[in-house]
Amino acid sequence: MKHNKRLLGKISLLLVILIIGGVAVSGCYGRHQPRGWSGATVVDGTLFVVSAEGKLAALNTSDGSRLWPDSVLLGTSESKTAIYGTPAVEGELVYVGGYNGKVYAITSSLGAVRWVYPREGNLEPIVGGVVVSQGKVYFGSSDGKVYALDAATGDRVQQPFQTGDKIWSTPTIDGGTIYVTSLDNRLYALDTTGGSERWQFEAGGAIISTPLVYDNIVYIGSFDGHLYAVNAADGSLRWRSEVEAASWFWAKPVVYNNVIYAPCLNGKVYILDAKSGHEVREAVDLESPISSWPVVVDDKVIIASQEGKVYSLDTTNNQINLLFDVGDDGQEIYAPLGASDGVVYIHAQTSKQDTLYAVEAETGAAVWSPVSLSIK
Repeated sequence: MKHNKRLLGKISLLLVILIIGGVAVSGCYGRHQPRGWSGATVVDGTLFVVSAEGKLAALNTSDGSRLWPDSVLLGTSESKTAIYGTPAVEGELVYVGGYNGKVYAITSSLGAVRWVYPREGNLEPIVGGVVVSQGKVYFGSSDGKVYALDAATGDRVQQPFQTGDKIWSTPTIDGGTIYVTSLDNRLYALDTTGGSERWQFEAGGAIISTPLVYDNIVYIGSFDGHLYAVNAADGSLRWRSEVEAASWFWAKPVVYNNVIYAPCLNGKVYILDAKSGHEVREAVDLESPISSWPVVVDDKVIIASQEGKVYSLDTTNNQINLLFDVGDDGQEIYAPLGASDGVVYIHAQTSKQDTLYAVEAETGAAVWSPVSLSIK
């Protein structure tokens, strides 16, 4: 039964990947509107998350009440857009990239649209999230380009950098370098000032996982089933994991106390020494694909599986316990987890249900009642 459930989960996730990859033309699934899985961002007591239907909501973290009376519809009522990336917040603006090929800047206090890029027409679908640094908004598109916009105005500020294939990941910025992965098997390091290439590294398979930068090393997972550690200074290979997952790495790994925790679509979490790449212990098997980004809360790594179960992995002994479960309601978790002040935020959904949960990372107790994100 567990084998069948895992197989069905892999097939389900593969169908989602095919839809994102362009089997669905112009962002539509036949007659149906696309559905996204945004993660949650918390800034100064306010949580920002986008519903599966493409509506940006702002919630008070104290009780889950809404800061704005209505959610902000991204796209139009006739042509809604799916959001797969987590909102980025800087100053008074919230930034979101859409599958319709547009980037939106919305005021955090009022929920009013400040600007949209491009103003006319659309780019190719934006699957990853956007990042903001030093007055610029950076993102990658399915046209294989990395864009940089003025954060205040939405104007393009430098020539887009062209990779060799689609970009589905969220860029990572560290210092004056932006790291971005592509389906062309490569990790790129670009100068944030002008967007020029500093170096590139080629893995053994396509890459859609967002890079993790830790202690001057860039960590990525590839479709070839390996994890890679690359020197941030020059792009040289530090190590390639001895373990081969025989599946794809989608979620961004996390690090705690010099140990890398890397979830995989085969349902396992690989636990590797950050310096050598050797396994610290045998991989933990959650028996369901993992595409959701985990989070670290104190000394616990919180991980969500596609089948709706959220686990707490104790880094002191690598024991794992079930923390929260929405799978009994038929809900699944694709979206990255969010965390702030000891609380984990979980965006779960079915084809008809779209819910945000807030639970204590230590106990799994609900902080407030679940919030339906489908409400206007």
